[in-house]
Amino acid sequence: MSNNHRPFGTVLTAMITPFAKDGSVDIDGAGKLAEHLVALGNDGIVVNGTTGESATTTEIEKNQVLKAVLDAVGNKAKVVAGVGSNDTAHTVGLAKDAAKLGAHGVLVVTPYYNKPSQAGVYAHFKTVADATDLPLMTYDIPGRAGVPIESETLIRLSEHKNIVANKDAKNNLELASYVIKKTDLAWYSGEDALNLPLLSIGGIGFVSVCGHLIADRLKAMAAAYFAGDNKKALEIHQGLLPVYTGVMSRMPGVMSIKAALRLQG
Repeated sequence: MSNNHRPFGTVLTAMITPFAKDGSVDIDGAGKLAEHLVALGNDGIVVNGTTGESATTTEIEKNQVLKAVLDAVGNKAKVVAGVGSNDTAHTVGLAKDAAKLGAHGVLVVTPYYNKPSQAGVYAHFKTVADATDLPLMTYDIPGRAGVPIESETLIRLSEHKNIVANKDAKNNLELASYVIKKTDLAWYSGEDALNLPLLSIGGIGFVSVCGHLIADRLKAMAAAYFAGDNKKALEIHQGLLPVYTGVMSRMPGVMSIKAALRLQG
C-alpha cells in the first residue's frame, strides 16, 4: 500500500469527552478542546471512542459531542465518529447519525462481550459499512473486545468500498505486516508505544491517546520517517517513551490524559 493513502491524515487524537462537575457532558469544553488539538498539529480527531468513554455515554451525548467538534474545527481536520457497540442495529443507527451530522468517517470497534465468530465479526462490519457512504475504519482491540478481527477477516473486509482503514491495537507486528501486504487498508497505530514500529512495516499514521499532549512531536516523527530520516524519527520516538509510559501505565489512558490536561490548564 502506498504511504500516500491517508484517508484521515497522519496524526489523529482519540479525544476525551469532557464532563462538568455535575456529571453532564461539557459540550462547550469539547469544542474548545477540539480547537486546541487542531492547533497542536492533529490532522484528525476521533470522538466517542474508547478514550471518549463511549461505552457509558448516551446517544444524545455522543451526537452533542460530535456536533460540537464538527462546529469547532470545520474542515481544518478530519472528524471521525466512534459509533461502535456490540449491537449491530445500534451501531448502524449511530453511523447514520454521524453521517447526518457531517462526520468525515466512522470508527467501528469489534463487537465486544458477545464474542462472535469471525463470520459474525465480518457480518457486523459489512452491515455497518453498507449503511452509509462514510469511509469506515475498523478498530481491532481484542484486549477489550474479547475477540480479534482475524487476518483473513480483515482481508475480506478490505474488499468493501467503504472500509478504508484499520486502527490496530492488537500489538502484533507479524499479523499487521501480513494484512498490510495483502490489502490497501490505511493502517493506523492504536498503541502509542508502537507508533514508529508500525510505520516501519507499512503503517501510515496514528490514532493516539498521547496526541492530546504531543501531536506536534508525533507529526515531526512521522514526517522524518517518511522523508527517510530514520535516525531523527528514532530519536523522537525514544524521547517520547516516557510520555507513553506515563500516560498508559499507572492510570491508563483516560484518567492520565484528563489529569495532564487539567495540569496544562
